[in-house]
Amino acid sequence: PAESEAGNKMRLCEYLHKLTGIKLNPASMFDMQVKRIHEYKRQLLNCLHIICLYNRIKADPSAPFVPRTVMIGGKAAPGYHIAKQIIKLIIAVGNVVNHDPVVGDKLKVVFLENYRVTLAEKIIPAADLSEQISTAGTEASGTGNMKFMLNGALTIGTLDGANVEMREEMGPENIFIFGMNVEEVEELQRKGYNAWDYYNKLPEVKKAIDQINSGFFSPSNPNLFHDLTNVLLNHDRFYLLADFESYMKCQERVSAMYTNQEEWTKMALLNIASSGKFSSDRTICEYAREIWGVEPTWEKLPAPHETKGDEEVKK
Repeated sequence: PAESEAGNKMRLCEYLHKLTGIKLNPASMFDMQVKRIHEYKRQLLNCLHIICLYNRIKADPSAPFVPRTVMIGGKAAPGYHIAKQIIKLIIAVGNVVNHDPVVGDKLKVVFLENYRVTLAEKIIPAADLSEQISTAGTEASGTGNMKFMLNGALTIGTLDGANVEMREEMGPENIFIFGMNVEEVEELQRKGYNAWDYYNKLPEVKKAIDQINSGFFSPSNPNLFHDLTNVLLNHDRFYLLADFESYMKCQERVSAMYTNQEEWTKMALLNIASSGKFSSDRTICEYAREIWGVEPTWEKLPAPHETKGDEEVKK
């Protein structure tokens, strides 16, 4: 699997270099979040993490750092202003990070435009890490996480949607779980949540938000992202700042594990081996028996332009 993964990563590097002009480091961890852009899916949390990694490299360029290429892709609904702002921010952060000589090959950021099935076919087989980081209790199920699992990517995620069942299948030691669970989210709602508390007590998140707010990533239009910082600090409906510290610590665990390629590959194989439950065959069988009350049949349809007689001859 390591060899085929390396080939997939190399092919994706070449494809994205032609498409975007960005030269990627195929030896870096390919960290991917591809799904529609929405506040509850928390692409903004991923973006805050990128900014913090950038700040860490800038503060101490000689410190050991596990190279990472973060790819975020997806589309926003036409009238969804905040989602469009999130896309703009990802691109703006990428422009700063990718052109900083101090950062070099250690960190790259790519926004994958026009995300669609044909692009997914190139991206998903090359992924090392799959980001499934929606607020616990908001994702109905999600299937992107399963596609990454089937292709041997490890998952960093919350106990939300199908992540819960994936964890049951592969075991908690083969997935990186962080953040509040549904009960803890509800408890925080009851107690009352104030994002400013986290802003004031977490220096890294404070610095990242201040940079976004001051126009560090948008020098030609310093006020460009004021709506985003306002949402983060005054209308953080999806508890990004409450989960931020746990997310950062979990990402450090991911980086440490990536340096042990033997252990990482073992986890990837266990992900693939335990993905059987998520096959469409199993799903349709359950629908047939439990919903429609019929016994599934395994009769195969003949291929196009082939009669049943041809099928018998083959046997």
